[in-house]
Amino acid sequence: MARPKPTTFDKQKTVAENRRARFDYHVEDKFEAGLALQGTEVKSLRAGEASIAASYAEVRDGEVWLINANVPEYSHGNRLNHEPRRPRKLLLHSREIDRLFGAVERKGMTLVPLSIYFNSQGRAKVELALAKGKQAHDKRQTIKERDWKRDKARLMREKG
Repeated sequence: MARPKPTTFDKQKTVAENRRARFDYHVEDKFEAGLALQGTEVKSLRAGEASIAASYAEVRDGEVWLINANVPEYSHGNRLNHEPRRPRKLLLHSREIDRLFGAVERKGMTLVPLSIYFNSQGRAKVELALAKGKQAHDKRQTIKERDWKRDKARLMREKG
């Protein structure tokens, strides 16, 4: 019998976060994917150096790849250091890959990485979101709601 999946991801140490993704996209669904890494990439990630601001994921030949994620070279690495912006394979179940592929193809959705982190067992994971792009008026509405929440909290603090 399979072990039930946790509802929230077990994030112990967040390495990189794509904070702009929630502003630019409507996040529909989230997935946790493993990362296939080379040796010096793990050391560089453990040092807290990574950027996923301009990255995305795509489904190619039945596999999911993380494109344009920057994991800088490890400072104490030798000639066997890794390439910083190489495509990295994401490890997902085939059922999840089929679901992602169908959503991207039929519904015109995008696969956006939200964060890279290490779980409680020390494995590097990517929080991947199935998202739909926001229009300019949606972004303005988001800003308006955020400002109102901030003002409301300020008023509640002042009035008591």
